[in-house]
Amino acid sequence: MAKNRYFEDEKLESFNPHHIRRLLKYLKPYKFKVLMAIILMAIAAFANLTGPYLTKVAIDRYIGSGDLEGLLWISLGYIALLMISAICVRYRVLLMSKTGHKVIKNIRKEVFEHIQKLSFSYFDSKPAGKIIVRVMNNVNSLKNVLENGLINVITDLFRFVAILIIMFNLHFKLTMMALGVMPLLILTVFLMKKKIRLGWRKVQKKNSNLNAYIHESITGMELTQAFIREDRNSNIMTDLLDDSRKSWMHAVMLSHSVFPIVLIINAISIILMYVVGMNYLTQGIITIGTLIALLQYVWRLWQPIINLSNFYNQLLIAGSAAERIFDVLDTEVDIVDAPQAVPFPKIDGKIEFKDVTFSYEEDIKILKDMSFKVDPGETIAFVGETGAGKSTIINLLTRFYEIDNGSILIDGIDIQGVTLKSLREQIGIMMQDTFIFSGSIMENIKYGNLDASKEEVIEAAKTVYAHDFITELEDAYQTEVNERGSRLSVGQRQLISFARTILSNPSILILDEATSSIDTQTEILIQKATEAVLEGRTSFVIAHRLSTIRNADRIMVIEDGEIIETGNHEQLMESKGAYYELYKAQYSRVI
Repeated sequence: MAKNRYFEDEKLESFNPHHIRRLLKYLKPYKFKVLMAIILMAIAAFANLTGPYLTKVAIDRYIGSGDLEGLLWISLGYIALLMISAICVRYRVLLMSKTGHKVIKNIRKEVFEHIQKLSFSYFDSKPAGKIIVRVMNNVNSLKNVLENGLINVITDLFRFVAILIIMFNLHFKLTMMALGVMPLLILTVFLMKKKIRLGWRKVQKKNSNLNAYIHESITGMELTQAFIREDRNSNIMTDLLDDSRKSWMHAVMLSHSVFPIVLIINAISIILMYVVGMNYLTQGIITIGTLIALLQYVWRLWQPIINLSNFYNQLLIAGSAAERIFDVLDTEVDIVDAPQAVPFPKIDGKIEFKDVTFSYEEDIKILKDMSFKVDPGETIAFVGETGAGKSTIINLLTRFYEIDNGSILIDGIDIQGVTLKSLREQIGIMMQDTFIFSGSIMENIKYGNLDASKEEVIEAAKTVYAHDFITELEDAYQTEVNERGSRLSVGQRQLISFARTILSNPSILILDEATSSIDTQTEILIQKATEAVLEGRTSFVIAHRLSTIRNADRIMVIEDGEIIETGNHEQLMESKGAYYELYKAQYSRVI
């Protein structure tokens, strides 16, 4: 699968309103809190809406007649209602903020857990930075909709209907006049919605590209400085920042164009009401209190509409983010336990590949009908040119990828018929890319076996000759190391990785280019440790240094996805075939 690079916009399906409905389902476990928030907002809205009516009563009944006592009491009532409204709004904000953060936490956790289940092919096709954006930025984009969106929509609709009822009761004709400009607003929103949605989708794409490049640049900082690429990389960063800024400004411009349009339409309706209302006032059709109350209600009538237009913008932003989130969640986990999968019993180590065919990309075969058998406790070494398929064999044995055809058997059991957990927990792998996590050395070694005691960790380190250099560090096994182990040398990182693998006590051991970056003296030490570790285990060793596999029980030479030679070191040297040529070429360069 071709990798989507940092400068390439991701291709997603068209916007689907179902994404928003699906998003709101995450609020279901908190339905009682949502209901409480709606009740609080309804109370606040009711208290707020009584203001203009009380103003009408105050003007028409108390001010006109000079009743100061009545005016005082109605003023106190108005203040009390405003206080009730403020208290309800405050507790609604607190309630939904807590609920919204819990929902965001649940969504992010679900996305992260799903990502961990995806096969390596998913990560082969996407830069890590773009995956991080989906877990972090895109989930954060849902915050406004989940915390306030639904509650505000319900309360704004309630407020809109309540205002209309009050206004119609106060004066039918003037209310109809205020609503006469409503079709113009609906037409405007309808014409703008697609452009706004596409604008925010583009923002998500450009931010994803930017994040991918930042991640890639930080990861490769050593190469950047070694090849003096700082200026060139800064120019690339500037271009990506410009793309992000332009897309953001375009989306913001489109989104905020709705608000002034609503204000203009609102102003038109108020002007009409002033003109006609003053005429009605001179004719004695309405009182001055009623006209003032209607004008106040018109402002409140348009406020829910303004809020709904703002919410519509939030909804489009959230919809764009939801597309990416659900794109991850809907990515099928293609390596799963079969319906009738059973736990793998203790592995003895008999392994068989039967006519195994595999390809990373369609029609490009990496392994071609590969077949071989391995006896328990046997050490098998794979050699061959880069890209021949050596690491692929290991990836298939551990089910990091699924085979296209054939079968892989361990102790006569097809590995596709057992649970992944029970398979992988009995296979120890030391990768050529030795990843060290931020934390202590003790924590890094225990990563392979969290239940291991301190004594077992130390014993594993001694086995691979890592104990001496660890104890020389300032805090020994509690020494904190940075992400990727930047404080340690390459050889030290590999020794820690080796100890981590040994500590898991696997039945099958895989060393994938495990000594590729270790100096000669360290290699001699680790070779001695390896001989002890391999004892009694079925083991696979992949190495460019042919000196490290001379004692292997069998050496298989892989070329173009096929085994072209097999035998021990002496046999293959005597046959003077491909292995002999590789060995001769390697040591002629050394000499």
